[in-house]
Amino acid sequence: MTACTGRFAPTPSGPLHAGSLTAAVISWLDARSRQGRWHLRIDDIDRPRTVPGAPDEILRTLDACGLGWDGAVVFQSEREPAYREALARLEAGGRVFACACSRQEVAAAGLMGLEGPIYPGTCREGLPPGREGRSIRLRADQRHWTITDRHLGALGFDLHRLGGDFVIRRADGVFAYQLATVVDDIDLGVTDVVRGIDLLGSVPRQLQLYRAFGHPEPRYLHHPVVIADSGRKLAKSSGAAPVPRRRPAALLAPILAAIGIPGVDPGFATAAPGAVDDLLEHARRQWDPERLPSGPIPEAALRPAGA
Repeated sequence: MTACTGRFAPTPSGPLHAGSLTAAVISWLDARSRQGRWHLRIDDIDRPRTVPGAPDEILRTLDACGLGWDGAVVFQSEREPAYREALARLEAGGRVFACACSRQEVAAAGLMGLEGPIYPGTCREGLPPGREGRSIRLRADQRHWTITDRHLGALGFDLHRLGGDFVIRRADGVFAYQLATVVDDIDLGVTDVVRGIDLLGSVPRQLQLYRAFGHPEPRYLHHPVVIADSGRKLAKSSGAAPVPRRRPAALLAPILAAIGIPGVDPGFATAAPGAVDDLLEHARRQWDPERLPSGPIPEAALRPAGA
């Protein structure tokens, strides 16, 4: 088996819900099944989205569920010097440019892509007369990218249709998700990025950054997301309920069954000492990305017995 380093990087906009806990379990199992390291990073760089007390709630829930991490917890809010240094490297290499365009101006250009408006290249060769730079964009020098996802198989991406040149530092001075994630993953030595399929569009942007830094790209595994009864992705922003910590074995059992771990009773509800460790050890031995479901996971399938 090949050793790996994985990570879980929740945004502390609230406590963990069934969807985010499922993502943590999948990521943890993937690393631990190969005797790998598993890091925990709190993606709190966007301070207005951070809910007071949420990081501690996340840590307590992971701990209660037996999902231990390696090393110190990393907080993106403490990592700005690393992001500034990375930006300086990109500037020195001519990889970035200042952009004066607002979101409204980009949208007004009328070029629609797969995830919203496509940047029309207005400032790529220099700021228009009388305009000042607001954000900083990375040059999308390669349009087409391919990967072999460990769950989805061979995939191709068109970075132009995904927006083209993309923002790495916002107009408000906050470093964007794509830059912060790549810099942090490089510094943590992450070899395997395991995350929800809703983040699939980030792949070519992050690959462009890995190439700009001259760093090998990680392996990717994009797993199904949990959907609410409404059919929408379960999320804190749509009112997803926090998971209860009082019966962690009962909480884990339906998650393990839903992600394809054989021999797990989803109604398992014992409070016996060691139950969580026994469940996770069984799951670690049985983990196989090929057993992941091909479609979304219904929230109803993850409800603990007696809930």
